Parts: sequence; C-alpha cells; structure tokens
Amino acid sequence: MTGGLTASRLTGLRAWWVQRVSAACLLLFVLFVLYSFARSTGSYAAWRSWVADPGVTLAFGVFFVALVGHMWVGLRDVLLDYARPAGVRNALLVAVALALLALAIWAVAILVRLHR
Repeated sequence: MTGGLTASRLTGLRAWWVQRVSAACLLLFVLFVLYSFARSTGSYAAWRSWVADPGVTLAFGVFFVALVGHMWVGLRDVLLDYARPAGVRNALLVAVALALLALAIWAVAILVRLHR
C-alpha cells in the first residue's frame, strides 16, 4: 500500500513491540501511583506537591505517551480489521487520531498548570 492512513510504519512487529512496551510502562506507572497513594497523607496539598515534583511529572508524561501510543495501535488495528468500507475506516482513523491528540494536549496542559 502506498499513502493513506492504512499504510503505516507502525505495523507488524513494530506495533507488537509498541503494545508490549507501552503496556509494561502503564503497569509500572499504575503500581508506582498505587504505592505512592498508599503512603500519602491524602491531603490535596500533599498530592499536588507530589505531582509537581519533576521526577513524578516526567513519569506522568511517560505514562501519557505510553497510553496514547497503546491506544493508537490497539484502536487502529481494530479499525483496520473491522471497519468497512475504506472511506468509513479512514474517517474513523482520523477521528481517533484527533481524539488522541486532544487527550495528549489536555494531559500536557494539566502538567503545565501544576507547575505554576
């Protein structure tokens, strides 16, 4: 295939690796957050200062990159396999891409706002 949304460099083994590595990142982050919440005092001020820590902010950033990558590969594969005809599939792929872009922008806005 040439051009279009269905032709991607993120297919086959690369997509498989993105799914596995991103899933591992997501799991590690969730375990880290659960451990941190179990140790926290529970106040909003303590939570905000914890998230504002540069290391935690970086971890949240990596989490959202992994989340968006994981969602893109998974949803794209489902749409490529089951959405017919090609026009509908391409429209859905664009909608998913825009929604994931909006999610990424929203996450960055939240992390930036926490550092003000």
